[in-house]
Amino acid sequence: MQLGMIGLGRMGANMARRLRRAGIEVVGHDRDAALVAGLAAECGVIPVSDLDALVAALTPPRSVWVMLPAGEITTQTIAALGARLAPGDLLVDGANGHYQDAMTRHATLAARGIDFVDAGVSGGVWGLDNGYGLMLGGDGLAVERLRPVIEALAPTSTSGWVHCGPAGAGHYVKMIHNGIEYGLMQAYAEGFALLRAKGEFNLDLAEIAESWRHGSVVRSWLLDLTADALAANPALIGIAPVVADSGEGRWTAIEAIERGVPAPVIGAALNARFSSQGAGDFGSRLLAAMRQAFGAHAVTREAD
Repeated sequence: MQLGMIGLGRMGANMARRLRRAGIEVVGHDRDAALVAGLAAECGVIPVSDLDALVAALTPPRSVWVMLPAGEITTQTIAALGARLAPGDLLVDGANGHYQDAMTRHATLAARGIDFVDAGVSGGVWGLDNGYGLMLGGDGLAVERLRPVIEALAPTSTSGWVHCGPAGAGHYVKMIHNGIEYGLMQAYAEGFALLRAKGEFNLDLAEIAESWRHGSVVRSWLLDLTADALAANPALIGIAPVVADSGEGRWTAIEAIERGVPAPVIGAALNARFSSQGAGDFGSRLLAAMRQAFGAHAVTREAD
């Protein structure tokens, strides 16, 4: 099988490497030509300089996987591809995009006879060796066309991937997946912070994390990564207490509100990330001012 790939950053490049291991021909484009050239030399990705060259290099019916950050760059690229692809071609959006955008893209491309699949991709930088979790939305025949690619990217040909439903379903499931991830990460962070705070026990957090990885009901891949991080840097020296949010946690919290489904853990985890980014600073200052006003409590002053 032949696949066009657009976006060969760290994750996209590892996906291309895994596909090449499975014998799938990859025609690749990225605005960083050096990345594509490196992959060409390393594993035989066929480099092309622009979208026109990519479309020309693929044999109809074409399959093109877009692996770019969600947002305007993905919107522009999909629109540009839609103008270049032909009826019967297939376009895959692998970004962490909003599911409603996927539904709109499906309808727009379907009017031109172009198939569309939204693919939620999980696995990060470890996917090259471990495989990727794939959550796919789109028509059944379109997903079936991708089966050789799916089976090459997934942990095994029969596990780690799911056709979730119609267009939009893949990105919807990935959105909820990431919301759950927020909650799990926050629980681990709070638990280990409590362990560290019990100073009189002089607890070895790395040793505890390692022990929990085996037989414990809280074992997980996230705990594996936590154990590795604590073993390498027990005091987490040099790591700022600032946690970004990619947007999917926000979408999940909004979806919960709109559906009337209680999701307090995900919401709390999202708010904790906002707080780490300084979004809660003014509120905390105001709380300190109120305590001083009603009880003459001391206020910590910032250095000039």
